[in-house]
Amino acid sequence: MKNSLGHELAALLRLAGPLISAQLAHALMIFTDTLMMAMLGPQQLAGGALGATCYFIFSIFCTGVIAAVGSLVAIRHGAGDPDGVTRLLQSGLWLALLLGIGSALCLNFLGPLLPYLGQHPDAASQAMAFLHPLSLALPGYLCFMALRGFTSAIGHPGPVMAISIVGTLANFIINYALIKGWFGLPDLGLSGIGMTTALVSTAMALALALYILIAAPYRQYGLRLGLGRPQRTEMRALLRLGLPIGGTYAAEQGLFTFATLCMGALGNVQLAAHQIAMQTVALAFIVPQGLSYAVTFRVGLHYGAERLHLSRLAGHLGMAMGAALMLLFALLFWLLPEWIIGLFLDRHDPAFADIVTLAVSLLAIAAWFELFDGLQSIAMGAIRGLNDGRTTLLIGLTGYWCTGAPLAWLLAFPLGWGAQGVWWGLAAGLAVTATGLVLGFQWKIARLQRSNRIEGEVCLS
Repeated sequence: MKNSLGHELAALLRLAGPLISAQLAHALMIFTDTLMMAMLGPQQLAGGALGATCYFIFSIFCTGVIAAVGSLVAIRHGAGDPDGVTRLLQSGLWLALLLGIGSALCLNFLGPLLPYLGQHPDAASQAMAFLHPLSLALPGYLCFMALRGFTSAIGHPGPVMAISIVGTLANFIINYALIKGWFGLPDLGLSGIGMTTALVSTAMALALALYILIAAPYRQYGLRLGLGRPQRTEMRALLRLGLPIGGTYAAEQGLFTFATLCMGALGNVQLAAHQIAMQTVALAFIVPQGLSYAVTFRVGLHYGAERLHLSRLAGHLGMAMGAALMLLFALLFWLLPEWIIGLFLDRHDPAFADIVTLAVSLLAIAAWFELFDGLQSIAMGAIRGLNDGRTTLLIGLTGYWCTGAPLAWLLAFPLGWGAQGVWWGLAAGLAVTATGLVLGFQWKIARLQRSNRIEGEVCLS
């Protein structure tokens, strides 16, 4: 058992390190885009933020669907089925293209709808100037996520990390060059930022695809053969797992969107403090998010190889690591809240005094918030590794929308807790979700082990 624990810990760390780095690089790319919008002016920043929100609504669901590629590849890899791995990746790339093109078309037709959703016509116009080229990023980005799931699931996450870092640097340099007019480049404003993201996302997908096609570890999969058409069986398997994952991602994002709307109703100070605290939470969440992918692949690998005791070990170890890491962030939020807030604004400026005071109180709640958010993300990844997306969706909907959203509204408005009430509601919803998912993983593993025992007894008799 001791050797198994050490081996599994080392394997998780080897996977988690590059995947966390890749997640951080993606977050920095988003931050770069926001920084460049701010350099253009407040009107462009507002329009860009609106466009980015619309883009994120589609991308978060599609990313969830494509996450099924890595989960199922890990299972097939564990079962020693390279042909099955190949068919899954090929079908996953087809699915990524279809979802990306479909979402891009939807985003390009949003323009006339935005004013009817209460958005100012000028902001809507700026948003569409950003969205038209940005929407073209989705096919490339989703293909990159499919390829990332494949190579990470078979134990080679390094190329993902390297390409993500290079892509982030390229995104910053090209954006800055466009804004400053370097090399005779025209100032394309928001369109230029969207175009840069689309070009970089597509280039990252092509770079990873090229590496996979020529590198020695991938030659056994014969990825060129049969790429011309999707496999119906594999496509159904991807949709059966991916749609619930995408639904879970969308439900969680919907909860945070609801919280933002509640803060907007409370006032500008509350909304500003909420945004600062939420940015901090989002940065810390990169760690359990990357670890969650690693846990999915390790659990799936052992599940495919019918080593359910190791699937259980990988899941438990990942949750323990996640809880320990998020506890460190919790201590940071408790002990150094004003220093953290100072990273986003001048906390000594009297104009920000009310925002700083409120943000400090929100970070104290965020300490609990992060612990549960990290745990639920990793437990969700563990269940996903067992080829189960429905359990995560049902538990997520119960925690997010039957607990978190109603409680946030109740505490904030009827009971008069204000901004703190919204965040306690979020914390409660995530706590219910985390508890449900941890218990769900235990139940799922026990059920599978019991089923295997019964089958073994039948065979012996």
